[in-house]
Amino acid sequence: MYINGLCKSLLYTAAPVIPTYAYLKMLFRVMMGGRLNLENPKSFSEKIQWLKIHDWNPQYTSMVDKVDAKEYVRKVCGDNSLIIKTYGVWEHFRDIDFDSLPDRFVLKANNSGGNKGVVICTDKASFDKRAAERILERALKRDLYVRYRERPYKDVPPRILAEEYIGKADVDFTEVKIMCFGGKVKYAFQCVGRDTEKGVSYNFYDPSWHLLPFTQVKKTIPDTPSPVPLHFERMKELAEILSRGLRLMRVDFYDTPTSLLFGEMTFYDGSGFQKFYPEEWDATLGSW
Repeated sequence: MYINGLCKSLLYTAAPVIPTYAYLKMLFRVMMGGRLNLENPKSFSEKIQWLKIHDWNPQYTSMVDKVDAKEYVRKVCGDNSLIIKTYGVWEHFRDIDFDSLPDRFVLKANNSGGNKGVVICTDKASFDKRAAERILERALKRDLYVRYRERPYKDVPPRILAEEYIGKADVDFTEVKIMCFGGKVKYAFQCVGRDTEKGVSYNFYDPSWHLLPFTQVKKTIPDTPSPVPLHFERMKELAEILSRGLRLMRVDFYDTPTSLLFGEMTFYDGSGFQKFYPEEWDATLGSW
């Protein structure tokens, strides 16, 4: 594990000068422990790397930008209720007008995937601004194009946005990610335990919310499914609208008792560097 970590760090450092084709092959070897076949990709993980090289549209940039994606979803879906309220957008942490923000809010770097570059404030009076600044400024400098060759991020102008706080102190929400292949929902996964000491795990479901016999990140598959999310049918409908005409798209939602909220979109789930357990599911999803 130490050797892998060292190799990965060295690759990240050298990434700006290594051609994409060679870089992805080397990174795949380190991250996944095998050879990347870009000439005839078979597995899900391999095909995501292929998409990074061969599937491109300038519109993708606004779709992954956490600021611009809101307007894109509002326009495509025609539903303003999906959009989490934005309080402000700034280029640097020092520019944030904290006096204009409510007591609770969320700060996000618009150019980071997943939960990277996210800071939650539940009490402005005790908010650790210094720690938040370190996290967010580091995230603004994190280039997903250079590090993972996710091309849509190449032209995203780094910014910080402040959003309305949607937290468990107010409402019990479910975080669900919908995977579409060729514009059709093939499976979904639910994030569990993101705020716990054990860390996040993912439970995978088919479009009818039946548990699928595989997982990623952690090897434990639950014995029983969670309750079907309240707005699951609407999530699937919206995900197919947003992924229409695309080979692969993941659309993330927050499901609350009163509303459905859009989270983000990505073209490269886990950047194609998350192992499957059992591993044969990598090939199964690749065949889809």
